[in-house]
Amino acid sequence: MWGSGRSRDGSQVTCIACGQSVARTDAREYDKYGDRFSREDKEFEFLCKGCHRECCHQPRGGLETLLVESGAGEADREEFFAAFYALAGTGEDAEEQQS
Repeated sequence: MWGSGRSRDGSQVTCIACGQSVARTDAREYDKYGDRFSREDKEFEFLCKGCHRECCHQPRGGLETLLVESGAGEADREEFFAAFYALAGTGEDAEEQQS
């Protein structure tokens, strides 16, 4: 029989929401680009099971794309907020959310 496909190497990952270190097999993959099935050349972030359960699993209308384009996690706080505000106030996603 085939196994579950889970890694049994005992590796640890860190939950991006709470910072808890958990076994990889006890974590859920998170893909900020929203396409966890396209795995080529991708590094995933992880959520512990508790934080994953608390997440809203509804579509977020391009939020991840907006965060990436705004420099989330890379730009300093002021640059990020300025870019996010500028991008959120323009474009189709902002117009669709207002209707």
